[in-house]
Amino acid sequence: MEIELKYDVDPTLPAPDFTELSAVAGVTEPAIENLDAIYYDTENLDLAANKITLRRRSGGHDAGWHLKRPGRRAGRRELQVPLNASHDEGAGGVIHVPDVLLEQIRVHSRGRALRPIGAISTHRELSELHGDDGQVLAIFCNDTVTAQSLLPDGHAQAWTEWEIELVDGDEKLLRKADKFLRSIGAETASSASKLARTIGPTPTRGVPSLGREPTAIDLVTTAIAQHLRHLTEQDPRVRAHEDDAVHQMRVATRRIRSVIATYPSVLAGPRTDAVAGELKLLASILGNARDAEVQAARGEQLLIGENASAAVTAALVGEQRHREQLAINRTLTSLDNPRYFELLDEIERLVIEPERGPDADRKARAALRDAVDECERKLRKADKRWRSTDDSDAAERHARLHRIRKQAKQLRYTADPGSLLSPPTKKATARRAKAIQELLGGYNDGAISRGQIARAAADPRLSAADAFILGRLDAKEEAAMAKSLRRYRRLRR
Repeated sequence: MEIELKYDVDPTLPAPDFTELSAVAGVTEPAIENLDAIYYDTENLDLAANKITLRRRSGGHDAGWHLKRPGRRAGRRELQVPLNASHDEGAGGVIHVPDVLLEQIRVHSRGRALRPIGAISTHRELSELHGDDGQVLAIFCNDTVTAQSLLPDGHAQAWTEWEIELVDGDEKLLRKADKFLRSIGAETASSASKLARTIGPTPTRGVPSLGREPTAIDLVTTAIAQHLRHLTEQDPRVRAHEDDAVHQMRVATRRIRSVIATYPSVLAGPRTDAVAGELKLLASILGNARDAEVQAARGEQLLIGENASAAVTAALVGEQRHREQLAINRTLTSLDNPRYFELLDEIERLVIEPERGPDADRKARAALRDAVDECERKLRKADKRWRSTDDSDAAERHARLHRIRKQAKQLRYTADPGSLLSPPTKKATARRAKAIQELLGGYNDGAISRGQIARAAADPRLSAADAFILGRLDAKEEAAMAKSLRRYRRLRR
């Protein structure tokens, strides 16, 4: 995580004396580095539009490939691959971006070729700021920069800038350093990065904001943009096999599809229908991996404290982990398919050029109210049908509970866009729907788990001890499901 501040300075301004700050006990003599970097992006500047930079730098202590992406809160996340380990230079001197970096940006480049867009040379004087105990609090860089844009009609320029980057120091030090540097003549950098200054302004892709009197189409497209951003954030996490990434990507996919389904008179047309169909397929692919992951984790939790045999562990955990890995492999293959990239392009197009339905210009609050009311009506109807089902028909009761859960999830996703309005609305509705969804989701997971336990128990090779353990696990799941139902009944009342 890179947390730094940048400043424009007059080249004649002397380097600051950071020992004037109480937290800084000493500053090292400047180390001289000469850095040469080539920056890469697509022809459409897809990386720059998402505040991402990719460069190949030679010279200095951190020569190599650097990928910088926005952090979730402060600073930027940086991933580095050393030149001597990347094997990036192919036959004829052709430069190849390391695969580990390509995986992290594929959701933005989407198969489009990467090419050089800027060349930047930096003469750097680098000093370390030390604390009383000798730890490195921050790094200060006095940079003399020469840059050339490699875009059509690009031009050359030169400037001097200062950077101070936290290492082991805290943000309190950064605030004091900021105040100090400004007092001696430093000014906020005119661009967020050297690349931005080199190639000039580029349109950024974020979630559009709603005006004072948003229409229904404004609300719908803003909600879709919000969920699309979440989806693209999860894509590199899925590729890197990070925890919960598949689940979060699946949720984002379902949310976009839910918004489309909930407002058929606001956003409607053949492009919209095609996107909804592709989203359903993507959610299904992600769902296979997620469902296996949930059941494997549930099996592991059930077996804690049990003296289960290898056969029981394999049946309740091993098989699910195998299914999960197969599903993950299929997911990764799908994420490299041009069809997936085309889907992302079409969702972006829906946000920018939506297919407007007859109610597109309705007031957002009115459209939201009616959509939430309709979802609540369907939820009440599903609950009524479940309560009217004969207790002896276990399969039908389970199917109708599953329907309630789906309706609660639809209600939650329908009400959630109300948080984008000012002032927000329908937050309590979304919270209640989420509670129902989670309770009945646990009930459904328990039912699936009991089915796996029953299949394991049907193995004729099972020992008496294993059969006893499986019976106890089934009783645990049955009790957990009954508890979920009791809590749902209280919540429903």
